[in-house]
Amino acid sequence: MSKSRERQKARRMLVQALYSWDVGGTDLETIEAEFHADNNMTKVDSKLFHNILFGVPKNLAEVDGTFEPHLDRENKQLDPVSRAVLRLSSFEMLYSIDVPYKVVINEGVNLAKTYGPTDAFKFINGVLDKIAIEKRAVEVGANRSALKV
Repeated sequence: MSKSRERQKARRMLVQALYSWDVGGTDLETIEAEFHADNNMTKVDSKLFHNILFGVPKNLAEVDGTFEPHLDRENKQLDPVSRAVLRLSSFEMLYSIDVPYKVVINEGVNLAKTYGPTDAFKFINGVLDKIAIEKRAVEVGANRSALKV
């Protein structure tokens, strides 16, 4: 299985795990243990899963502060799935520089299509586009320059 597929599976599980943490208040060690017990993790990027599961809460103020200025409502008014997708994607924008911003946006949109409420993916796409321009300006600029050639 390709590395990108393993990362996609990790992200799908992360939406569920971050949702559990946010809504259920379950501690991270328990969530991680349950995912390992309930799922075949051999085809999942376990390192990515662990790093983001623990990284989002550890850097919560910065992660939430990355997407909150681009929301059309309060963070607490977001549905929990959209919040989980935005936290996951914002974390990757900030800390996973090896992942191109277009991949982060694409993955976030696909997760919102799969797990989020109807049309949440459009909202997620708009917010992530703004984050990319703000946090990955050099990469976005280089990509736009390449398109003009």
